[in-house]
Amino acid sequence: MTEEVQANAPQAHPAVSVVGPGDGETIVLGTTRIRVLEDGGRTGHRLAITESVLAPHTQGPPQHRHARHDEGFCILSGTVRFTVGTEDHDATTGTLVVVPPGTPHTFANLTDRPAVMLSVFTPDLYVQYFRDLQDMLADGRPLMPQANIDAMSRYATEPATDLD
Repeated sequence: MTEEVQANAPQAHPAVSVVGPGDGETIVLGTTRIRVLEDGGRTGHRLAITESVLAPHTQGPPQHRHARHDEGFCILSGTVRFTVGTEDHDATTGTLVVVPPGTPHTFANLTDRPAVMLSVFTPDLYVQYFRDLQDMLADGRPLMPQANIDAMSRYATEPATDLD
């Protein structure tokens, strides 16, 4: 085929991705279970999606900022406390929280019931961070703060230390 014919040939569409209720990669980080629904591999790394189950009384990550990706959180069940800078927001079932790059944030489940949230990352940078944390925790030792900071930095993320 000539280049002109190749350029005008119909392009194959990417395969549709269907992830069933029991499918997807599972990442366990302490009392949080993350199911990876899309890691960016089928979206050209434009988008990643996870489902997280936060056990009761689960503290989230230290407050942090992402330099290169947006995060969206849709609360599917329960209540998740989002701290954005110095403001707290209790997000209940059906609430959407969108965090743009540069915004300090964290989340936690302070209640007596599990909470489930769907998280969207665009681009897909942060899924590998979860995998890295799981690997660091695999030997049963606690995650040291500096090791977490080092892991975050590989994904254009830093702790929000200026809020104290």
